[in-house]
Amino acid sequence: MKITVVLCVRNEAAFLLDWLAWHRSVGVTDFVVVSNECADGTDDLLDRLAELGCLTHIRNAPPYGKGGIQFSGLKLANKAEAVRKADWLLTLDIDEFVTVHAGDGTLPDLIHALPEATAITLTWRVFGNCGVVEYVDDPVPVQFTRAAPRTVGWPWRLAMFKTLYRNDKTYRALGVHRPRNPVEDRLPNARWYDGEGRRLGSEMATGRLFSDYTQNNNKLVQLNHYPLGSIESYVLKSDRGRAVHSADSLGLDYWVERNLNTDEDRSAADLWHRAQPFRDAFAADPVVAELHAKAVDWRKAKLEELLRQDRFRDLYGRLLMAQPSRALSKQDAARLTRAAQRSRDASRVTGT
Repeated sequence: MKITVVLCVRNEAAFLLDWLAWHRSVGVTDFVVVSNECADGTDDLLDRLAELGCLTHIRNAPPYGKGGIQFSGLKLANKAEAVRKADWLLTLDIDEFVTVHAGDGTLPDLIHALPEATAITLTWRVFGNCGVVEYVDDPVPVQFTRAAPRTVGWPWRLAMFKTLYRNDKTYRALGVHRPRNPVEDRLPNARWYDGEGRRLGSEMATGRLFSDYTQNNNKLVQLNHYPLGSIESYVLKSDRGRAVHSADSLGLDYWVERNLNTDEDRSAADLWHRAQPFRDAFAADPVVAELHAKAVDWRKAKLEELLRQDRFRDLYGRLLMAQPSRALSKQDAARLTRAAQRSRDASRVTGT
């Protein structure tokens, strides 16, 4: 079974080896990685890993076109042999770690647990900052072990998903959260299931981006999402910009919505020993080890550079001052949801 994961990165070489090792340990067979104008040596590290046969590396250069950096990168990845010949496809980000609860904890086990599925939604379990200030070169899933509650009434963004789907030509194109550009006459054969093992309605085959956040969605699989990291890493992430809309910087609004630390979750941390041999094998190559070390040094030097600017120094200070976020009560969440629904209803009436 060929399971190909597609990843788009920019200035994230320091996290690559851990991320690759983890996903190799859960059963990913092929990687297609698109790099976007990197200054930290990501391109060079990916080139070396490609030379070693670990992945396919595609450089994405401007102009990016109407869809922006990530969509233009996915268009390039769509042409890669590892994508075309895959049995199953999945698009991920560097801060997402697939964590399977079915069987022995691998993606083939998940696929075998849902034999009728042609698409499986991997719903986020969002992990908070856990009070970590300094960036250190340790695996993200080991450092951050506190997450949001299983069900969160607000914001709905916490229940977004990525899609593991069969490469049966129902969809023509890769997407950030779900496959795109369906072949209409093949859609009736699409069978979508959620991470709880429930068959989803036919509407899931065409456009929805988030799961039903009033219920648990992670019995068989969850997508551990670490959007914040340490405070220092978040400042660097703010400078890089959003993955899809790179011109949009990240501030306190993004941080507050995601810095929920109510539940301990060691689902990935306790299984890191399975990924460590893959991580050691990557680092056994002296060129890879040197490029990784340089990327770690780059992050530390870049942080000092940013802290000489008022905007990033202010953000750093505000993050230090901010308390961990609290989950809204059901009453408060319901009020906001009703207001959002009224806004959508009004938009449909006016056509705006």
